[in-house]
Amino acid sequence: MPSPRRIQLAVFAAAVALATGAAAEPQAPEKPEAPTPAVSYALVYTADVTGVVAGSGPRAGRYLDNFDAIANVDLEKAFGWHGATAHAYALNNSGGAPNDLAGTLQGVDNIEVAAPRLRLFELWLEQDFGGKASIRGGLYNLNSEFYSNEAAGQLLAPAFGIGSELAATGPNGPSIFPSTSVGVRVNFNLGRGAYARAAVLNAKAGVVGDPRGVDLTFSDGMLAIAQVGVTAPLKVSAGVWRYSHAQDDIRDLDAAGDPKRRAAQGVYLSAEHRLFGSEEGRSATAFVRAGVSDGDTTPFHGGWQAGVRVEKPFAGRPDSALSIGVEQGLLGRKFRANLRDRFTDPSRAETGIEVTYSDKLSPRVTLQPDLQWIHQAGGDRGMPDRWVAGLRLRIELAGGPAK
Repeated sequence: MPSPRRIQLAVFAAAVALATGAAAEPQAPEKPEAPTPAVSYALVYTADVTGVVAGSGPRAGRYLDNFDAIANVDLEKAFGWHGATAHAYALNNSGGAPNDLAGTLQGVDNIEVAAPRLRLFELWLEQDFGGKASIRGGLYNLNSEFYSNEAAGQLLAPAFGIGSELAATGPNGPSIFPSTSVGVRVNFNLGRGAYARAAVLNAKAGVVGDPRGVDLTFSDGMLAIAQVGVTAPLKVSAGVWRYSHAQDDIRDLDAAGDPKRRAAQGVYLSAEHRLFGSEEGRSATAFVRAGVSDGDTTPFHGGWQAGVRVEKPFAGRPDSALSIGVEQGLLGRKFRANLRDRFTDPSRAETGIEVTYSDKLSPRVTLQPDLQWIHQAGGDRGMPDRWVAGLRLRIELAGGPAK
């Protein structure tokens, strides 16, 4: 019987052949634009090879992948339900864990997971009220609308997806990749590009595919998050989050020897602005954001990220993009004290710089080399700087954008 690795490589090779073969077919003459269908979908396969190339002992890379199956249903077109949309998103992750080699606190690859498996990542229903407000409920990824920057979306380091001081909270992480939780989100359009939104979610993430599935008991309490902002011409947002139940302190113990319980909460600010250009030609967009947390229930008392994304940096490559990002995860006093207890000389922050470039080999295949420099990985002053190199292959197997 073939090994799982051979099966995986065979599936990967077939996907590449399918995507590149489809791209090579002669293009049919343009037809009049068809009406938007009631159902939109996307099938996307992402494969990474990531490894430490300098700064640590073993330098072998790790292969990991992610398969996305996304579908949206316009319920008005399908069934006459005015203003309603249904959304389903399944994902499957497999492969290795490159951060085992890098030894960072924040990770180096945003598709790495602790437990590879097939999951139902999102499943929600949204009702729009004439563009003035909307409500969404179900399994919901809070990072899809909170604490995110579009200009940072190309970068692979997880800290550019959501601040580490929030990502490292909760009983098993907040409602973000790879496991969400049940919640409700409301959004209000305040006019002139301004908005206000808020969400309440189960504090314990879990989806179909996780060992215990979806948690409907809410026994660990809830996570509440709210954000206000403006979308043009300068995108600015501010957010606040808090858990309803106290969380375990990472250091302090009570008289019985159990972790003391502390309030877990934080705030963040974010800004994004196009520096020059337009959507049709070369352009550059900068982003900056920062967040702080209690520092009692997570290793991080805060963090910041900044960078710039350049679209079409080369005139002859209309699908190319270049991103540069800098980030720091600021370590809390208690976490540093824990490191001292383990005879480690703690630093005040773990710092990373990333440079990445992507371009399309065909309409459905994108290749993206990536290079990261990590300073004081794991919060250890004695650690040599890490250089992490990666190569991402993204294949849009079918469908179009269906976010």
